[in-house]
Amino acid sequence: MKTHFLFPNKYKKIGWVLFIPSLITGLILFFSGYDFDNHFKMNVFALLSDQFLSKPTYFVFIENGVLDEVILISIIVGALLVGFSKTKNEDEFISKIRYESLVWATYFTFILMILATLFIYGFQYFNVLLANVFAMLLFFIIRFHYMIYKLNKSTIDDE
Repeated sequence: MKTHFLFPNKYKKIGWVLFIPSLITGLILFFSGYDFDNHFKMNVFALLSDQFLSKPTYFVFIENGVLDEVILISIIVGALLVGFSKTKNEDEFISKIRYESLVWATYFTFILMILATLFIYGFQYFNVLLANVFAMLLFFIIRFHYMIYKLNKSTIDDE
């Protein structure tokens, strides 16, 4: 079976190396109240910059702490590599599990977003939106690998 849009299996290991440490670091720093903007500052190009109590500016260079961007990009790239790399034995049944997991993750993410929209307000809603950036990938990875684990376990039990 042709899998045109999946990465080769070797990228899954790279994805785990990026994803797990970045996710743990990001969660620890976020929940500890770490101020990302005061560390690892550098001049970066901004298509749009909206500094507090000032007019938006377009196409400018600004000084910005880039730690949060590096962590978020590492989480997303790692999750994409983990979720969308081929398994060692990629077949039609694995593709079906992948598809069902992706649909399930989409429904689950948007149901949570609807609930958050109804019951979370103020600045905390912004945190929910931030978490939503990689929530669907996370839910997909969890469900897909859980279903693969169940498949492998049932195969071993049958032998």
